[in-house]
Amino acid sequence: MDIVIYVIAFLFGIVIGSFLNVVIFRVPKGEDLASRRSHCMSCGYQLRWFDLIPLFSWIILRGHCRKCHEKISVQYPIVEALNGALYVVILLLCGINVVSVIYCLCASALLALSVIDFRTYIIPIGFNIFILSLGVIRVVCGLLNLDDLFGSIWLYIIGMFAVSVPLGILWFISKGRAIGGGDVKLMGAAGLLLGWKLIILAFVLCCIIGSLIH
Repeated sequence: MDIVIYVIAFLFGIVIGSFLNVVIFRVPKGEDLASRRSHCMSCGYQLRWFDLIPLFSWIILRGHCRKCHEKISVQYPIVEALNGALYVVILLLCGINVVSVIYCLCASALLALSVIDFRTYIIPIGFNIFILSLGVIRVVCGLLNLDDLFGSIWLYIIGMFAVSVPLGILWFISKGRAIGGGDVKLMGAAGLLLGWKLIILAFVLCCIIGSLIH
């Protein structure tokens, strides 16, 4: 039964990952996410339902447009598969509960904004608002746990400022040259969701991993 649940989570994750690809391409351009049907970026061919099966359509078409045979970016299957894998990992670590759902949504948002940030060096404010909303929901979930009422509240409220305030000071002193304002807002929103312990751990790991990759 657990295997079935993880398979369903992966399939649902790649479906959401397909939508993330739309977000990644359209949000930086200011395009509407719903008004225009999915289409080939080269010839404008409007994709049919059988062209939009997450992950599998790209594999079946061997990474080419059905109409003009131009190459389709490998980003599509990577984002879809990675989002599905993240959902499975979150369920394995956190179990099947409301918090896992919140973390899955946050993981999807972080995945999409990471690709956008990599391409444009901009974190759209909508992502920060979305993650902040998830943090508010997480705090409410903590409030419902009466055994750890005050601990839950302060864990997340302090987390909102634990990393964002030092980064905000750095941004102010450097006049935005050392770090972007979007990063400051992101750490505040993510801190409310994760709590001060995990957001500090995440920040330290990001610094180490980012330095190694760079």
